[in-house]
Amino acid sequence: MVTSRFIKKLSKKSGLPPGTPVYVGKKKDEKVKVTCIIYEGAIFDEKQVKTIDECFPIKDKPAATWINIDGVHKLDHIENIGKLLKIHPLVLEDIMHTGQRPKMEDFENYLFIVLKMFQFDETENVTKTEQISLILSSNYLISFQEEEGDVFDLIRERIRTDRGRIRKMGVDYLAYSLIDAIVDNYFMVLEKIGESIEDIEDDMIKNPTPEVLQTIHSLKRELIFLRKSVWPLREVISKLERWDSPIISKSIDIYLRDVYDHTIQVIDALETFRDMLSGMLDIYLTSVSNRMNEVMKVLTIIATIFIPLTLVAGIYGMNFKNMPELDASWGYPMVYVIMLVISVIMVVYFRRKKWL
Repeated sequence: MVTSRFIKKLSKKSGLPPGTPVYVGKKKDEKVKVTCIIYEGAIFDEKQVKTIDECFPIKDKPAATWINIDGVHKLDHIENIGKLLKIHPLVLEDIMHTGQRPKMEDFENYLFIVLKMFQFDETENVTKTEQISLILSSNYLISFQEEEGDVFDLIRERIRTDRGRIRKMGVDYLAYSLIDAIVDNYFMVLEKIGESIEDIEDDMIKNPTPEVLQTIHSLKRELIFLRKSVWPLREVISKLERWDSPIISKSIDIYLRDVYDHTIQVIDALETFRDMLSGMLDIYLTSVSNRMNEVMKVLTIIATIFIPLTLVAGIYGMNFKNMPELDASWGYPMVYVIMLVISVIMVVYFRRKKWL
């Protein structure tokens, strides 16, 4: 059965009109965390606020503003953001609907981008997925996450320390950096999956246990979901690269092409792993079948050896009065000798035929 990690319950939205924000995901009671980062060249300010209202009036500020929101389960919070920035109700609905496929939509004043972020949990040995929603305007970027914890720490550190070109560029470069960090983390997840495939490959050939089969099916399920998330992302990045919008400058195209190439590499790796797992599943079934054949061969040989022995024992077990061997002193040991000779002859024959 596919776990809830990969399937979101959509029954909550049944019958509701379009544009009605309803949180689709795990039930949470945590507070929403809002972090605001403002930068432009030497200017830098970072603070954690309770609501987006406490940030600077980002519409009127020329500096780049990155607002990161951890938690999309509070309806009033999402609606407040929509009213403040005049975000379309369908966008607010998609932000809270955490089962979206990767996509990009243009609303003239801003772009709405949906991505899937994957992180490998070392303790549980599973891949965790999370929806990342981006609202990109000319001077601000708002990122929505389902919960605290992401792959953007290096980007935050580059902004704080003014390393690289990120503080010299606009929010479109920041959006590229976030997308690039998400795609680069795909490689780390694929690396862990590749290690798991290598670990079970030898065990599967030597000892194909049901646990190995369960692991193979689990990995296949994760690869299917990864593929489902990466394939649309390729279209999103290609669309961003070709999109004629004043929000994204032409200088970002070369970086988007680089992310596009990384996405293609991820897709190729996914296809390779999927083929490997399909081959491993065939090997598992073949190994189990070969083991069963070996067992059946041994049992068949044993049964074949005992068939003539049973015949001899059955004949002399009839105890007819006129059977001369019944009264002979050598009758009993002679029957054992005959049975032993028959067994040896059959074993030698089987060995010559290489059945043993």
